[in-house]
Amino acid sequence: MATKSPVTISGTAIVHAIGERLIAPLPGDASAALPSRGQVAVTGTLGGQEVRFVLEPDGRKGHWISLDDDLIAALEAAGTVAADGQELGFDLTTAAEWPEPEVPEDLGAALMEASDLDEHWDSLTPMARWEWVRWVGATKNPATRDKRVGVSIDKLRKGSRRPCCFDLSSCTDPELAKSGKLLEIE
Repeated sequence: MATKSPVTISGTAIVHAIGERLIAPLPGDASAALPSRGQVAVTGTLGGQEVRFVLEPDGRKGHWISLDDDLIAALEAAGTVAADGQELGFDLTTAAEWPEPEVPEDLGAALMEASDLDEHWDSLTPMARWEWVRWVGATKNPATRDKRVGVSIDKLRKGSRRPCCFDLSSCTDPELAKSGKLLEIE
């Protein structure tokens, strides 16, 4: 299997607030240069800070950066303000290796309880684990989320390596999306 050559994108992203969350959508030309309309693992710099994270799809063939509390703190420690309307320079290169996803508490507890899945879960690529995490988290409805955790355990027990039947290029953050698309930025 041939390895893909890394792709480097550079530019400026403008920070936007959607509710209480801060994000930095990439310019269209930067997203278009990436090898996937779905999630893309990258390393490089953001606002002068060394970073390693996964770009999120916006459901419109673009990508955005989630500015979580840890990233905002790192940027601020480096003297970069991450606030609504601020510009953040970026120089990002697609990564051959994906970082491990943060497994949500409910899915993590179910996986711990299902100790028979330890070997199977560990055999999945980090990218595949990201897909399970995204699928479970892609709903605001607690009952649907509980069902997805149970279905995940069942599918994993049956040998599934990835969840099926969801658009990998859609925005799956329920706080920031409607119908698989990142909410419009005003």
